[in-house]
Amino acid sequence: MRVDKYLWCIRYFKTRSIATKACKEGKVRVNGDLIKPSREIYPMDKITVRKNQVNYELVVLDTPDNRIGAKLVDIYRKDTTPTESLQKLDLLKYSKDYYRKKGTGRPTKKDRRDIDDWFIEKPTEDNDDSEE
Repeated sequence: MRVDKYLWCIRYFKTRSIATKACKEGKVRVNGDLIKPSREIYPMDKITVRKNQVNYELVVLDTPDNRIGAKLVDIYRKDTTPTESLQKLDLLKYSKDYYRKKGTGRPTKKDRRDIDDWFIEKPTEDNDDSEE
């Protein structure tokens, strides 16, 4: 089976054309060698895929006939990705800046609420004395 088709079948890439593009860009290695998308893979080949700034490492156990369900992926590959790489992925998620930079456009709904909360005066006990 072709390596691009295999990566698509085991759901590392959403489409086969994306898998082919990754192979052409040098983000996929088989047994440490840069490969073309048409490279045949066999059981016990070691594949390294660079995706989302993480190097995923996997061992081919078998080749599926067609794209398979997510629950069946472990039948066809063994994931040997180091835990440090996966922890790096978690840190990347936390380090993303979810807010826009200062001065770039209108405030969002959340920003507006925060501004309103800042300027709203909270009642104090001094205001309660005026009722007597």
